[in-house]
Amino acid sequence: MADPPPTKFVEDNEPEVAIEDVGPAAKRLTITISSEVIGRKLTESLGALANEATLPGFRRGKIPRRLLEKRFGSAVRSEAKDQLIADAYAKAIEANAIKPIGEPEPSEATRALKIEEGEPLTFSLEVEVVPEFELPALDAIEIKKPLLEITQEHIEAHLNRQQHRLGTATRIEGGFQAGDRVSAHVTVTAEGQDKPLIEDDDALIICPGAEEGGRGPVVGLMIDDLARRLSGCRVGQLLTIDATGPDAHELEALRGKKLVLSVRITSAQRIEPATVAELVEKFSLGTQENLREQIKLVLQHQRDHEQAAAMRQQISEHLLANVDFELPRKLSAVQVARNLEGRRLELLYQGLAPEEVETRLAETRAEAETQARNRLKLFFLLQKLAEHFKVEVSEQEVNGRLAEMAAQHGQRPEQLRTELARTGRLPELARMVMEHKATDRVIANATITEVSAEEWNVMIRTKDSAGRPDAAPKSPGAKTTAKTKKKASASKEKKRS
Repeated sequence: MADPPPTKFVEDNEPEVAIEDVGPAAKRLTITISSEVIGRKLTESLGALANEATLPGFRRGKIPRRLLEKRFGSAVRSEAKDQLIADAYAKAIEANAIKPIGEPEPSEATRALKIEEGEPLTFSLEVEVVPEFELPALDAIEIKKPLLEITQEHIEAHLNRQQHRLGTATRIEGGFQAGDRVSAHVTVTAEGQDKPLIEDDDALIICPGAEEGGRGPVVGLMIDDLARRLSGCRVGQLLTIDATGPDAHELEALRGKKLVLSVRITSAQRIEPATVAELVEKFSLGTQENLREQIKLVLQHQRDHEQAAAMRQQISEHLLANVDFELPRKLSAVQVARNLEGRRLELLYQGLAPEEVETRLAETRAEAETQARNRLKLFFLLQKLAEHFKVEVSEQEVNGRLAEMAAQHGQRPEQLRTELARTGRLPELARMVMEHKATDRVIANATITEVSAEEWNVMIRTKDSAGRPDAAPKSPGAKTTAKTKKKASASKEKKRS
């Protein structure tokens, strides 16, 4: 699509704007601010200064302009230039319907510009923009719905996790093993540099076990042989770990860099699991049978979320497979961070414990660049899908999602809201609700085939995950009874007929 011609609003002294493509989803805006606008701004700025400034021998508001110019002119012009550029840029993107991603990057030449009364100012900014593309047909997409049953095995596994989560912590000095909680002062520096890129005075490190292959995260970076490195350590010891910054990290300064992690172990704890009787008493459930029944309800709720996530994931994969567009050459740090926060909320919504969420996020950061770019691509696809369906999200819907997430993690809704507001994640929660509503609209018109948990797990194992934005969610144990299989088979027969 051709760029619109330069937009001119001479009668209103609006900026003149010329737009050109400078790469995939990137534009250069060359903007000219008229001398009249500059003159008015300088007069306004000096007038405001005259009312505020004080100089010996002059009453407030009575300082001659030439003296103000001599004493404060450089600072006034610099501040006025920044304000003029910001205002002109805002008007330019609004007038030309440009949808920027993040903040524009001024060139060195733009930074060095100076404004003079009676002279126009021309400057250029490069900005990444929302890619342009069309959605594919959304009717009768074929998707699979996994039928997942909660078994006694799942209940006991969840009970075991709760016993460890709510157990008694005992301080240890060394001999770390799977599940131990290590606190450390961690700094991350790029090789050959002194200033840390990341510094955490109280980083929590969970010692990984055989199930994790000995891999685990340290300040969000996945370390392949973490279990081996920790096994011989003691409190007070300094551990040095070499790593490579993931290409999909939200901090651009880390991407692709050789990193050195300095880990000073400050304390460590081992969890003595709580007894089942202690959990019964803690939750005031009366009997162990009541406790297991409560766990079953929790797992069924989690299963429902994972089932919905599995179907939404298939819609996402359909969009990725059927829409092609170019992304900005450089992954925007703002977008990467936003996607990671969205991923965090999605995992918390599915009921994962905070420690497991951090592990999943570290795995996400370690993705290949193709997967990372597909995850960013999906962000734009789901935004477009929401626009297509004119999806709106109400405050009531956000509060409802907050209440669900708080209940899953044993928090009060107002406590979770305060935490999300403090960390700037509330807008991401609203975005997650919007994306769910948009994909659910597609699912409502999809051709759905029910499959057993065994079939579903085979599909996950055999499906090539290269380039996919996410692995399909797994069920809580993925066990299926003959009754469920029969239901799935009957459903498929019905589809065939």
